Amino acid sequence: MSQDPYELLGVQRNATQREIQSAFRKAAKKLHPDLNPGDKEAEAKFKEISAAYELLSDEEKRHRFDRGEIDMTGAEQASRSFYRDYASASSPGDPYHNAGGFADFGDADDIFASFFSRRGSAGFGSAGRDRHFVMEIDFLDAITGTTTQVKLPDGPPLDIRIPPGTRDGQTLRLRGKGSSGYGSGPAGDALIDIKVRPHRFFIRDGDDIRLELPVTLAEAVLGGKVRVPTPSGPVNVALPPNSSSGKVLRLKGKGVPKRNGTAGDVYVTLKIVLPDQPDEQLTDFMRGWTPGSTQNPRRDMEV
Repeated sequence: MSQDPYELLGVQRNATQREIQSAFRKAAKKLHPDLNPGDKEAEAKFKEISAAYELLSDEEKRHRFDRGEIDMTGAEQASRSFYRDYASASSPGDPYHNAGGFADFGDADDIFASFFSRRGSAGFGSAGRDRHFVMEIDFLDAITGTTTQVKLPDGPPLDIRIPPGTRDGQTLRLRGKGSSGYGSGPAGDALIDIKVRPHRFFIRDGDDIRLELPVTLAEAVLGGKVRVPTPSGPVNVALPPNSSSGKVLRLKGKGVPKRNGTAGDVYVTLKIVLPDQPDEQLTDFMRGWTPGSTQNPRRDMEV
């Protein structure tokens, strides 16, 4: 590759830092590997301009290169007297002095903004891109939490912890499991969008769980113990006598776990269900039974 960083970036030797930044930015937009996937030539040229920018953006290294003390790679060189004109330290008025630094890149809104915020003693680099995935999980696994193994493309199997109370549409971040960085830049992250499968009778309502519980006519009239499913396991609940369809029972703390160690509630709506086949005894009883003369369950529907 060319050993002159000025030629690589296409700038004059007396270019300001702002001009060097602008030249690198313009070249990087054309050659960045993210914009040229699979193009080895573009990737090689990007590495060249990155090395050139790494040298020229560092005032001390730039002066040392101009004085002939180091080469393009930073290796020591024999002294060259004709570079003495550049030996003075940078100061206001010096063609290499720029009080602006990298501030003008602080609000950049494209992938090149990270070039200037991630530079450090380890050398030039840019962060790898984040990768997005979608993963479906069962309703109860989302509520109670679980650990599942997945295999991301081009990577080994990973154990992913699903925290209790995970919501549909929530995104889990796996740091460093995205695309590899460039140069000394860190790898990106893997972002996993969670899709929760519906449950056959549980319905999530914020941190609460709602369900409809079928009960027999006898249970509704006489009351008694009934077995109620919850995400953490079934519980026995005392059903009050004379419970109508639509009555709601509250099971405190049996809902979705919260981060503070508490949990939401389970709300159980009763639904009276008659036998699948006609019951002759029930039929005969109802024919001979006369409800209270004051009972009118549709009294509030009169118009």
